[in-house]
Amino acid sequence: MEITNIWYFLSALTLLSALMVVFAKNPIHSVLYLVFTFFCISGHYVLLNAQFLMAVNIIVYAGAIMVLFLFVIMMLDLRKNMPESKSSLAKMAGSVVAGTLLVILVAAFHKNNLPAPTAENTANFTSQTGMVENLGKVLYSEYLLPFELVSILFFVAMVGAVLLGKREAGERNF
Repeated sequence: MEITNIWYFLSALTLLSALMVVFAKNPIHSVLYLVFTFFCISGHYVLLNAQFLMAVNIIVYAGAIMVLFLFVIMMLDLRKNMPESKSSLAKMAGSVVAGTLLVILVAAFHKNNLPAPTAENTANFTSQTGMVENLGKVLYSEYLLPFELVSILFFVAMVGAVLLGKREAGERNF
């Protein structure tokens, strides 16, 4: 199979499984579709010769994060917390926002004229392109500030999760 055909096949699978995450009625099925989406994205990382990112994506996202999502879904009583039906005004507003976003995305992709990946486009990749050493050099030199900001964001999220988890019933301090 040519690399272009593999890329199109993985892209179609990724989009289909991402849509199934949104449209699945059962939250467990949504999580399973999300795991499949992560595996498809890992296939894209392999095509980009980024094996380290592929392994991290599978281990961290498809493994740890999805286990956490499943744990939270299993702990919630979803039958008790069923939302009421949305009003027709809310459905109409959601449709307008989704349609506007779709038009913006189509216009952005049409303007950019992104080429499909071919062997000529990927000819400048070497066997060391996606390796950890090169990734670390780029991450800690060119992208040091965004890396530090993301670490602060993760720290704040962790503190918030601990505070929400330790809140006693009836307390409304935050």
